[in-house]
Amino acid sequence: MTAELAGLPGAVHAEWTKLRTIAGPSWLLAATVIVTVAAGAAADATARCRSGAVCSVDPAKLSLTGIEVGQALVAILAVLAVSNEYSTGMILLTLTAMPHRAAVLAAKAAVVTGLVLAAGTVAVLGSVLAGRLILPGHGFTAARGFGSLSLGDWPVLRAAAGSVLYLALIALLSLGVAAVVRESGFAIGVVLGLLYLFPILAGVVTSPQWERHLQQIAPMIAGLDIQATTGLHALPLSPWAGLGVLAAWAAGALLAGGLVLWRRDA
Repeated sequence: MTAELAGLPGAVHAEWTKLRTIAGPSWLLAATVIVTVAAGAAADATARCRSGAVCSVDPAKLSLTGIEVGQALVAILAVLAVSNEYSTGMILLTLTAMPHRAAVLAAKAAVVTGLVLAAGTVAVLGSVLAGRLILPGHGFTAARGFGSLSLGDWPVLRAAAGSVLYLALIALLSLGVAAVVRESGFAIGVVLGLLYLFPILAGVVTSPQWERHLQQIAPMIAGLDIQATTGLHALPLSPWAGLGVLAAWAAGALLAGGLVLWRRDA
């Protein structure tokens, strides 16, 4: 373990060099920011709170809608950080230079997480700003009980910071899945299936009890509870508990990926 930790800085530097010298990750990160902000702004632009109507919209969650779209690009980025090396055979060189496989996976996780945190922060700030500018013109005003979106408001700050953490956890989940599956197309399919299949199942089950259970264990549904700033009593889980469910999925995927990487030949 001591030898692995000693070699971790070099492994992180190597992974950083790999990612910054190819165009794909940069484009995916830029696309994550653009798509997330654009989708959130589009959701803001279509929302209306008409005079005399009861508006039950959560403005913060609405403005952060783009996270549900941007997460797919984050998943692809994280999967490619692992699977690309297997498809090109570079993984053999990587493991020859750094035989401590746990350090290799930890380095990939550190670099990808750092990049996603940076891009996610920009995307979330852009989304909150878009909501702050757009929503008042669509009836979401103080006169109707809606304050202007501000990071100085704790629930909004929690929703924004939690959304950034959500994207980072999606990256770690995807990284772990890719380490297990290795083939990029299959790994991306598994991750997107985990994210988007549970909401579909929760929407078609007829039992309210089963629907609630599915919502409590679904990585996307539970994780995105962190965005809620109103109606918290109606959530299947509290915001931080929901994010904890996603963290458990990510930890499980990384553990499985680490075990497979340790036991299986490159």
